[in-house]
Parts: sequence; structure tokens; C-alpha cells
Amino acid sequence: MILRALFLAWGDLTRPRIFGVVALGVGLTLVMFVLLQAGAFWAIRLFAPETLTLPWIGAVPLAPALSWSSLILLPLMSIFLMVPVAAGFSGLFAERVSEVVEEIHYPQARGLPVAFWDGLWESLAVMGAVIAVTLITLILTPFLGPLASLLYFAGNGWLLGREFFQMAARRHLHEPQASALRRGLTTQTTLLGVLIAVMLTVPLLNLLGPVMAAAAFTHLFHLSSGQGSGTNPRYRRG
Repeated sequence: MILRALFLAWGDLTRPRIFGVVALGVGLTLVMFVLLQAGAFWAIRLFAPETLTLPWIGAVPLAPALSWSSLILLPLMSIFLMVPVAAGFSGLFAERVSEVVEEIHYPQARGLPVAFWDGLWESLAVMGAVIAVTLITLILTPFLGPLASLLYFAGNGWLLGREFFQMAARRHLHEPQASALRRGLTTQTTLLGVLIAVMLTVPLLNLLGPVMAAAAFTHLFHLSSGQGSGTNPRYRRG
């Protein structure tokens, strides 16, 4: 079921209506990374000492060297920041992706829109949790070694699975029902979330990750427990 959801989501990326969301998401992500890079560049130039005096060498220009060397941060940021970016993305674009996926694949079981602000605030909270998990993992890496990677992917996989599945489920269920269904599918949502988290650490491929996640979890909702039939009224919000 998980692999089928991923396979269907991958095929959806090339559909014109979803590709437009992909292009917008990639554009906004690149703009955000460039702004962060520019902020880091000028922060170093403003606050780092201009020179550093070394024994036998003398004065070395420190701020210019550090600011220009910070340009390597852009690819690094794309690895470490795409997971929280994906969490924030869910509140902005996941609703649109789910709508198109359901219209194409599940026309008899289309959900109702989720209030934009409700989804946005929830996704921001999850994004904060993802950032916390990432920072904790980085801090514990010297002590945990290879286990730090397991903590990173397991923690972020659970958070991404929780957020994206909840967004898909709330198009059909009230909040308590959506949460109950998600808890019943914890293993599936976490495993799919881990796969998405791994994808988000692969440069270039990670730019597609947020849209891939929104589509895959929409498919997972419909593929799991017969939710896609659209015939049972208890799976429809009223």
C-alpha cells in the first residue's frame, strides 16, 4: 500500500495541474534558500572580525573569507532544511494537491476543503517540532554516532506522516475521526513519512518532496481501510 501510494504520487508529478504546484513550490523554496544564504553572508560580514592575527603569519582577512566560504551553505541547507520546509509546505499547498489527486483518481470520493488558516497553523506547529528534532539530532550526533540518523529519520518521518495524513484525512473526516484513523495507521504513515524524509535529504530530488508527500498521503488515505469508496457517510464531513 505504501509503495503503491508512492508510485501513484510519482506519476501525478507530471500532470499539468500538479506540475504547476511543483514549479511554484520549487520557486518559493529556492527563493527562501537564497534569502537565507544572503542573510548568512551579510551577518558574517557585519559581525565577524575583519582580520585575525595568527602567529608567524600576521593579519588574515577573516570576515571576507568566512562570508564567501558561506556560499557552500546553500546545498547544505537544501539537505537539512527541506524537512521543515516540507512541513510548512503542507499548510500552503497540500490542500491544492489533494484536490487535484482526488479529482483525477477518486472522483466519487472527493473531500471537502480544509480551512486554510487551520491547516497553516497546524503545519507551522509541526514545522517547529521538525526543527526541534533536527537540532536535537545534530546536538546528539557526537554521542549517538550512526544512531543519530535513525533518530532523525524516525522522528521526522513520524511528524511528516502525522501532518500530511491528517491534512488528507480532514478533507473527509472531522478532527477526532481523522486523528483516530491516523493513530490506527501509525505504522503505515510513519513508514511513508520516513521514505519522504529520506527523499528530502537528496539534493535536487528534495525539491519535489513536499508535493510528492501531499500526493502520496492522499493516496494512502484512499487506499487504506476502504476510505476511497466514498460510499460510507461516516467518512464524509457534514
